[in-house]
Amino acid sequence: MLDLGISKMALIGAVALIVIGPEKLPRVARTVGTLLGKAQRYVADVKAEVNRSMDLDELKKMKESMEDAGREVEKSIHSTQSDFEKEWSSVTTGLDNAGSTDDASSGTSHTWEPPPPSYKNPGKKWRLKRGSTPQWYKVRHGVRRQAQSGAARVARYRPKSQ
Repeated sequence: MLDLGISKMALIGAVALIVIGPEKLPRVARTVGTLLGKAQRYVADVKAEVNRSMDLDELKKMKESMEDAGREVEKSIHSTQSDFEKEWSSVTTGLDNAGSTDDASSGTSHTWEPPPPSYKNPGKKWRLKRGSTPQWYKVRHGVRRQAQSGAARVARYRPKSQ
């Protein structure tokens, strides 16, 4: 980039003061400042867009690699499952006939199911809103505990006519 030091900036300012003049110099400086700010914002936006596109490409590559790994795991699971089913069927071929005669003779099945969970009361009054100030303190000091409408407040505090 440009290597601008204090001495070079002072020289540029002195030349601008002589060429432009003292009455137009502030307006020109403001215009140059706004243009430089816009240029910096534009460059920052372009950099951000390039970074986003690079990140998007990396994410797409990562997604593809994860999908490939998922497919490989799914294939291995299916192959393992089919191998297991083949072995299971070969092992249980002799047990199917023996198990059916035992179940028929006893009249009961040997499947065990756990009992359903019973309800346990939490022991809290969760519908009751609890404040941090105790009720006895509110009663003793006259703290208003319930919201009161405007009409009810007027009726309560209206002086009673005799």
